[in-house]
Amino acid sequence: MQQRLARGEAAALGELYDRFAPLVHSQAHRMLDDEEAADLVTREVFGYVWENPDAYDPKQGPMRSWVARLTHRRSVERLRATHGEAEGPDARAHDEELEHRVRKATAAARADYIVASMPASLRSALELAYVQRRDYRQAAADLGVTGDEARRRLRLGLQLLSTASPRPPDGSAPPGYGPTS
Repeated sequence: MQQRLARGEAAALGELYDRFAPLVHSQAHRMLDDEEAADLVTREVFGYVWENPDAYDPKQGPMRSWVARLTHRRSVERLRATHGEAEGPDARAHDEELEHRVRKATAAARADYIVASMPASLRSALELAYVQRRDYRQAAADLGVTGDEARRRLRLGLQLLSTASPRPPDGSAPPGYGPTS
């Protein structure tokens, strides 16, 4: 794919777009909470890929990960540009609020990416349990697996999702998890 892009094959860009546009757009939309901005980021990401196919290094991971990183970077840039720099006594609070929003959007985008790339069996179990509100027995019946297998899938899916939100530097659970002090 990279070689075809480097040769200027428009069909390669079309294939790449067909494969990754839903990922790019949903990640940008999740981070920016703005349809027009997500459309713009999607165009910018694929424009960058078209103009810079050699920027992708297969040794650094799959193309999907590279495109997701480009999307994240561009979305954060847009978020920061949209909210601008504050001056005066409220500058610090504004900067902290913006950084909080960037971290939250980053974790949400990472969670979307994790769910989209996890095996269908784990994704289905999580959807049944957390979207359709089924307990593990009902999920097992819907999936045609044993209760133990449904619990295993849920546990693995949740373990993967737990990596979306980085732990604070002190190693404690993220806010909203576990006992509060």
